[in-house]
Amino acid sequence: MAARPQPTARRIGLGHELRQMRKDAGLTIAEAAKGLRFDESTLQRVEAGWKSFRQAGHLRDLLERYGVTDEDEVDRLVALQREASSREWWTGTGTTMLSGMPRFLGVESAAREIRIFHPTVLPGLLQTEAYAQAVHEAHKPIDESTTEFIRQSVQLRMKRKEALTRDEDPLKVWAVVYEPALRYNLGGAETMREQYAALADLAGMENVTLQVLPQSATGYVAFHDVNIMILGDGLPTTVQTDTAWFTVAVTDKPREVGRFSRMFDAMVAAALPPSDTTKFLHQLSREIAE
Repeated sequence: MAARPQPTARRIGLGHELRQMRKDAGLTIAEAAKGLRFDESTLQRVEAGWKSFRQAGHLRDLLERYGVTDEDEVDRLVALQREASSREWWTGTGTTMLSGMPRFLGVESAAREIRIFHPTVLPGLLQTEAYAQAVHEAHKPIDESTTEFIRQSVQLRMKRKEALTRDEDPLKVWAVVYEPALRYNLGGAETMREQYAALADLAGMENVTLQVLPQSATGYVAFHDVNIMILGDGLPTTVQTDTAWFTVAVTDKPREVGRFSRMFDAMVAAALPPSDTTKFLHQLSREIAE
């Protein structure tokens, strides 16, 4: 059985360009696909980054309808479609992913900067392997997840973290960490001390901004996770949050992006300055050792 197409950073980029071209041409999806060799459902999935056209000719027909006649531009987009079919590092884990996770990973892999917050646990990009394992084990009886699912999920989380330390253009991360999440003891004192030390190391990196939001702070605190992915290159900023139904919700609708951005900005304003983070973590490490 052929592997199900997954959204990749390249597919998302191409889909966004095509969506903008369609809007510039003043066409609906139904109008754009009418009379061509694919249906509107196919075009909708291409624009969302879920799939590529089966043939380069389909893309060429669509570009002609949009009035794109410059051969260099057409060749560039055809080449982008060809490259978009290449597999990315995470696409082999599709059967173990939560609903919505493939699209989230595709967007995350294209992000230049990510702004994150979680009210009860540390965000995944900040977790050590032992802490991530403890998070999954704590939820195992509730979610009825298998040992194999946990193993692959933890491995995936560790692989995602490599974007922070890659040599070329490392991912920028701005995280607001809530004090109750820091004090939520997962995996025991040794696991937590290791996690605090890892956070202190991250706080010292040029591409990472880490702020602690004290429990005593007044003002807004989000009741759910906040993940804002800034892509650049003309791609839309995208937001993500987990849902109670074991799914991952992802959207680039300006209204939702604006709402999430206001959430994050409000918590940044109430959080301690980044220069206080390491001192706060060292104090927590001493407390848990006592």
